[in-house]
Amino acid sequence: MSTQNALSTILVEKITNDTLVLPTLPAIALKVRKSADDPNINLSAMGDVIGQDPSLSARMIKIANSAYMGRSIKVNSISQAVTRIGLRQIKNISTALAMEQLFVSKNDVVSAYLQKEWANTVNIVANSMAVMQLYIARTKKREMSMDIMTLTALTHNIGVLPILTEAERHPEVFANPTFLEVAIDKLAGQIGASIMREWGFGEEFVSVAKCWKDLSYIPEQVTYIDFVRVGAAVSGAMDSQKDAVLNLAIQRDVIDDVAILHSDEFADLASAAKQIFA
Repeated sequence: MSTQNALSTILVEKITNDTLVLPTLPAIALKVRKSADDPNINLSAMGDVIGQDPSLSARMIKIANSAYMGRSIKVNSISQAVTRIGLRQIKNISTALAMEQLFVSKNDVVSAYLQKEWANTVNIVANSMAVMQLYIARTKKREMSMDIMTLTALTHNIGVLPILTEAERHPEVFANPTFLEVAIDKLAGQIGASIMREWGFGEEFVSVAKCWKDLSYIPEQVTYIDFVRVGAAVSGAMDSQKDAVLNLAIQRDVIDDVAILHSDEFADLASAAKQIFA
């Protein structure tokens, strides 16, 4: 049996037997999410929790001052940032900002793959956010929230992490990038859905992780998966399906014209969103 087939067999068996080691959320994200679920938490206490992590604190202040929040008056402290962002959004935004910690490895080859995956993910996130902002501005529909949009886009391909971790034990596999791409294409969705359930995330996260590449899955109403698909198509992550994705987006009124995706307005919104993760 070739190494490639052996790895594929190992992954399938571990998925079937529920023994595949799934990544865990960064500790600070767990703390914030647990605190946010406490009905007695207040903004001051939440600021203290986030303040335990200097990196997260700095990025929270940055996002509070960004075009993402649509405010012009700058904040300078974590307490001001938390007040501006609000408890409802803090849970998802803090998780999103901590996600980068998962895309690391001590193995140089795996690390290179993970860095590339993180960069691709950030591009998709930025484009997805820009599409949603344009959609809201055009339709005035505000049922979906930008913080959930951001986090669903960040976790849409989270299933690649266990695959790369398992492949790390077979270094020769990395000499065949095509095989890895095939393995990821076949298994990442199923694994990603398992991760979302393990983390206790809602069904909107599960469905995005599992079905974002499966265009036969079409929710009755426009939802986060629509924006992730367009963001991925614009980013070059769905080249073989790009036309189908964009045609579907027009049919579902996610966009009214493909030309908007080539506009300066779209480019500016995507650039501003991307800066959140810089």
